[in-house]
Amino acid sequence: MPTHPAYPVGLRLSGRRVLVLGGGTVAQRRLPALLAAGADVRLVAPEVTPSVQAMADAGEFVWERRGYRAGDLEGAWYALIATDDPEVNAAASAEAEGRRVWCVRSDDAEAATAWTPATGRSDGVTVAVLTGRDPRRSAAVRDAVVEGLRDGTLGAPRHRGRVPGVALVGGGPGDPDLITVRGRRLLAEADVVIADRLGPRDLLDELPPHVEVIDAAKIPYGRAMAQEAINAALLEHARAGRSVVRLKGGDPYVFGRGKEEALALAEAGVAVTVVPGVTSAVGVPAAVGIPVTHRGVAHEFTVVSGHLAPDDPRSLVDWPALAALRGTLVLLMAVEHAAAIAATLVAHGRPADTPAAVVQDGTTAAQRRVDATLGTLARRIDEEGVRPPAVIVIGDVVNAG
Repeated sequence: MPTHPAYPVGLRLSGRRVLVLGGGTVAQRRLPALLAAGADVRLVAPEVTPSVQAMADAGEFVWERRGYRAGDLEGAWYALIATDDPEVNAAASAEAEGRRVWCVRSDDAEAATAWTPATGRSDGVTVAVLTGRDPRRSAAVRDAVVEGLRDGTLGAPRHRGRVPGVALVGGGPGDPDLITVRGRRLLAEADVVIADRLGPRDLLDELPPHVEVIDAAKIPYGRAMAQEAINAALLEHARAGRSVVRLKGGDPYVFGRGKEEALALAEAGVAVTVVPGVTSAVGVPAAVGIPVTHRGVAHEFTVVSGHLAPDDPRSLVDWPALAALRGTLVLLMAVEHAAAIAATLVAHGRPADTPAAVVQDGTTAAQRRVDATLGTLARRIDEEGVRPPAVIVIGDVVNAG
């Protein structure tokens, strides 16, 4: 056949007969996609791999335990020929040609009438790549495109069928690479992004010019509470038919007031999607080599908000109970009240020589770690000029390893 580029087309095989000749690893790789397309698959082979047999035993296709016979291509729309016998493959290919059935051959692509592209799927998009005689390059291009679609680095926003609403996205502790794949994809499709100060700011620079970015800290609050004003901004843009991302640091539901926003939106009839994120309570200690649990050291960890002092009547934390625990304590938003918290824990029985560490700006370029003990924690924070955002870890895991 003359050398011309293949003409790409998407076959709609639902309910249509497909012949698979051979039951080896090639068939094992190709069968799931054919079945997912709804094809009526008939497989002809005297023997098959265990995985192929499991699919046949489950009734996903008909397996005829024999070799190829002339006439097997009758009624087929598409054929995959993949036996280990070149003569059988050539005979079946000739029959397919005579019956005008598109045919893929695993042993001789040049003799085939169709080629199988390297395919991948992401969020309703099928990517198919053909590079002729270089299947490894096809796979590499496929992987790059699919990965870009999944993580949002390849911008391909929807233009039809988009549903206005709000996505509460956990951006992780600061490093833009720690946002989830789903979170990054939703960010790439947003019309409006309302961002917290602690969110992954570097990702905002990647957004297209038409995306409106709103700093939550600069929303005019007037006489309303800050959270009420943020809720109002979310509602305003969602009701205007825009896709809105509320980008938060860490996880939306770990001291992020995410549930308050979700309830306000749900009560107003606005669709809400919650995308979990890597919480700084786990991600930041890990970034400096501190595990919050470790075999033989700590079988539990407790995450506590330290934004209120232990003697504040509004505090919901049972500090005496925490002091009695042997596991790891992770304190968020606690720099301002670190002295009072440490004194309270020691007063209720936690040893003053318990190892402690403070990690400022965790997972970012400005990250730094300050080591101390529970007894010296407040002094070390003052000496080192530690400022928020910072995570405090208390427990023997600080010295693990």
